[in-house]
Amino acid sequence: MSSTTDDAANAASRLGFAAGQVIQEFGYDDDVDDTLRSGLEGITGTDLVDEDYDDVTDGAVIWFRQDDGDLTDALVDALTVLDDSGPIWVLTPKAGRPGHVSHSDIEEAATTSGLHAMSTLSVAADWSATRLAARGRGR
Repeated sequence: MSSTTDDAANAASRLGFAAGQVIQEFGYDDDVDDTLRSGLEGITGTDLVDEDYDDVTDGAVIWFRQDDGDLTDALVDALTVLDDSGPIWVLTPKAGRPGHVSHSDIEEAATTSGLHAMSTLSVAADWSATRLAARGRGR
């Protein structure tokens, strides 16, 4: 493996996905980090599925930029076919980069969607990832 491939696998592995999982991707555009995408596909052993996928998924990644519309709507869309325990990662441009989304905006959209922000990681040169999960339910 090249160091770039190693870096992709390391960043992708930090998102907690595993072999065989189906990950739905929202907000794909020409500015996404292809190395991170390849790393996710390498870990899961499957291609990322697009926004039109209508079977159950194990997780979601949402590439979201300031001008992409309503993040709450994107989160609700991601929840439509997501398994109850699956994570949603919102990937946004880092501070100072075009399209940056503030953490408070992510938290507000998460709360409105019945989710909460758990952690934020640097996953690529230009992208941060914020993990969202369902609010705690009694078990």
